[in-house]
Amino acid sequence: MDPTGRPAGQATAAGIPRVLIVDDSLVARTVLTRIAQDGGGCQVAAAVADVPSALRFLASEMVDVILLDLEMPGIDGLSGLPDLLTAGGGARVLVVSSAAGAGAAATVQALALGAADTLVKPGGSICAGNFAKVLAEKIARLTDPKEPLSGAAAAAGLAARAFDAVAIGASTGGIHALNKVLIELPPTFHAPIMVTQHLPLAFVSHFAGQLHTATGRRCVVATDRMALEDDMIVVAPGDAHLMVAPRRTGRTTLRLSRTPVANGNLPSVDPMFESGAAHFGARLLAIVLSGMGRDGLDGAREVHRAGGTVVVQDRESSVVWGMPGAVAAAGLADAVLSPSAIGGFVAGQMGAAACR
Repeated sequence: MDPTGRPAGQATAAGIPRVLIVDDSLVARTVLTRIAQDGGGCQVAAAVADVPSALRFLASEMVDVILLDLEMPGIDGLSGLPDLLTAGGGARVLVVSSAAGAGAAATVQALALGAADTLVKPGGSICAGNFAKVLAEKIARLTDPKEPLSGAAAAAGLAARAFDAVAIGASTGGIHALNKVLIELPPTFHAPIMVTQHLPLAFVSHFAGQLHTATGRRCVVATDRMALEDDMIVVAPGDAHLMVAPRRTGRTTLRLSRTPVANGNLPSVDPMFESGAAHFGARLLAIVLSGMGRDGLDGAREVHRAGGTVVVQDRESSVVWGMPGAVAAAGLADAVLSPSAIGGFVAGQMGAAACR
C-alpha cells in the first residue's frame, strides 16, 4: 500500500499517472517533482537519490514513469537501467540527464537498453528555457492510454513469400524494438534492411554503430547514390529522407531527399515506404515500430497498394502506439505483432535478395 492507502501501482481515482524520480541532486529532484506534478499532472510517488533506493521502492510499489539521471555515484543510470525496467513492471523510463546531450552514444545506448525517451537536463538552472514544457509533454506522451486494437491480423494468416528488401520505420521507443526485431534474424537472411528512425543527425552514427554491435551485421549511414546491397543495414541520416531510386545500372541505388513532407518529419518514413513500394512492389516488407504520430501511414498505403506486406508492432509492447496504431486502424497491417515475433516472421521468409 502507498501512503494514501491505495494498492501499490494503482493510480488515484482521477487516473493520475505515478512517477518515480531517480536523481542524486536534491535540487533536481525538487524541480522535477514540481514540473511533473504541476505541469505534467502526475503524482510523484517517490524521489530518490540512487538506483538501489529506486529498486527498493519498486519492490513494493508500481509507477507509470521513471525519470532517470545517468550520472550518479555508485550505480550509474545506464548500469541500473535494465534492473529498473525489470522492477518497474512495464513503467516507461524517461532519461533526464545532462549526459544525454554531452554524449550521443550514452543516449543511444539508453534507448537500445529500453529507455522510452531521453531529454537533456540543462546546465546551470534546471528551469532554463523550454525544459519544463518539453518534460511535461514527454511525460504526458508516455502516460497516454493506448487506443484499443481491432481487426489485427496474425502472422499465421500471411502467405509465405520471399522479400527483396525490408524497410523499417520507427520513432519514440523504436530503437529497443528494432534491436529485438533484428537479433531474431539468422545469418542466412541476406535481404538488405533500410531503417528510418527519428533521431537528430548527431546521434545517427552512434545508432548505426550500436546496431552493428547488437546484430553483427554491416550497418552504415546512407549517403546519396549509395548502392543498396545484400547483407546491409542502411540507416537514414538525421537530416534527409532515405529513398530507393530506379535501377539504371543493374543495381538498386539509394537517394537522399530533403523535400518537405506532409507529416513534417525529417527524415520521414513515408518517402522510404513509397519509393520502396514503387521499386520492389510485392517483394517489399514494410515494418512500423513504436513511435508518436502518423509517419509511415501514407507510405504503408502505397506498400499495400503495390501488393507488399505491412507488419506493425502491437500496442502492448509499444512505448507510443501512434505510428503502428495509425497503420493498424487504417486496415493496412497484414499482421500486428511484438518485436520478437516480427523478427521471427521475417526470419521465416527466406528469399534471395534481388539487389545485386
